[in-house]
Amino acid sequence: LCRSLGRGGGGGGGDNTPLITEILSLRQKKAEMLGYKNFAELSCARKMATPAKAMELMNDLRKSAYDVAVKEKQELAEFAKTKGHEGEIMAWDEGYYAELYRQEKLSFNEEDLRPYFPLPNVLKGMFGLAKRLFDIDIEQVEPPPPTWNADVRFFEVKRDGKAVAYLYLDAYARPEEKRGGAWMDECAARSKAMGGPDGVRLPVAHMVCNQSPPVGGKPSLMTLREVETLFHEFGHALQHMLTQQDYGLVSGVRGIPWDAVELPSQWAENWCYDKRTMDTLALHYETGEKIPIDLWNRLKEAKNYRAASRLLRQLQFSVSDLTLHSEGVPSGSSPHDVYRKVAETYLVSQPLESDRFLCGFSHIFAGGYAAGYFSYKWAEVLSADAFSAFEEVGLDQEDKVKETGARFRDTVLAMGGGRDAAKVFEDFRGRPPSPEALLRHEGLLKVA
Repeated sequence: LCRSLGRGGGGGGGDNTPLITEILSLRQKKAEMLGYKNFAELSCARKMATPAKAMELMNDLRKSAYDVAVKEKQELAEFAKTKGHEGEIMAWDEGYYAELYRQEKLSFNEEDLRPYFPLPNVLKGMFGLAKRLFDIDIEQVEPPPPTWNADVRFFEVKRDGKAVAYLYLDAYARPEEKRGGAWMDECAARSKAMGGPDGVRLPVAHMVCNQSPPVGGKPSLMTLREVETLFHEFGHALQHMLTQQDYGLVSGVRGIPWDAVELPSQWAENWCYDKRTMDTLALHYETGEKIPIDLWNRLKEAKNYRAASRLLRQLQFSVSDLTLHSEGVPSGSSPHDVYRKVAETYLVSQPLESDRFLCGFSHIFAGGYAAGYFSYKWAEVLSADAFSAFEEVGLDQEDKVKETGARFRDTVLAMGGGRDAAKVFEDFRGRPPSPEALLRHEGLLKVA
């Protein structure tokens, strides 16, 4: 079964490897026609990172994670032996024993947290955090304007008592008419050209999630993952709503490089692991109790479980993508040979010979991440570094946290695509980004 899944679209009459080769060839021709050496350079022309800088970051992260990943594999093999496993841990064994280890050794089940995350409390705490950091008030409008569903809520965002933006929230799943996942998008962007009597049209955002609706008198109870997702989309919405750009094409999330647009969203997720913040929103829906410290500690430990192995897997995808779009496929080789060659450096457990992951790598062959899959990790570095600015002043130092929040609001959230993303980050942080905070958050920072 594992071998068959690995082959994916790479075997029999459905082998799409020739299509991958053709796509890579056409992209190279396109790059040359536009005056670029290769497609990776073309892709990065409108990103923060150059191909060389992206590869440098991937390699730096690999150095910090590789030895830890080797240790993680050894620990998993030892655990498997205690369960009667004989011989080497194979690809089809790893996932099973990793999950068994997590359940037995970490004693953490996300469902244990669900009673502590009723949606009304989560929204109140999340909006309270926005008030604390950015001095804004987010209030539900009653009665709401016409919406596409009765469950959709409409909020007004105010600063100093004056409306600055509006927000729709469509929180609940409706499988019969609504696709899965979660997203933020704009209804209207801030625009001087489209302005009303006050000269500026205010931005309007909508956030869409897919969590369980209230049932049997109980409020909508969220998993930790759903809380993170809500914060993630709220980070995007904040950048759209708090923009100070008056020109629509660079207002809010418009015009921001692909590898920087996830900065506010991933930054917002970090607050889900700040105990003070969680204590304002994680309250048991029946008793009002906060998350017990023992459960909180197990949550934090589970967060970084096999962090090195997970990081290396993402680096493998990113470097394979960059290599295919910069160096191409050597004569006499296939794209899968390039993927396996990268794996020799970036993975502890090597792919099976039959592995055809690239045949289903839709992000880079059927989506918008060609020569840009590294953007996920690049943005994680930015977001972790941005959050560390708050950690450095002390998350319990209220005046300094508010001061840092105001600076984040007036740079990262305000500038949109109207200023170079690297300069915006330096406006906030005072220096270029560093991966140190990300490695520390993942438990991978080497201590001298």
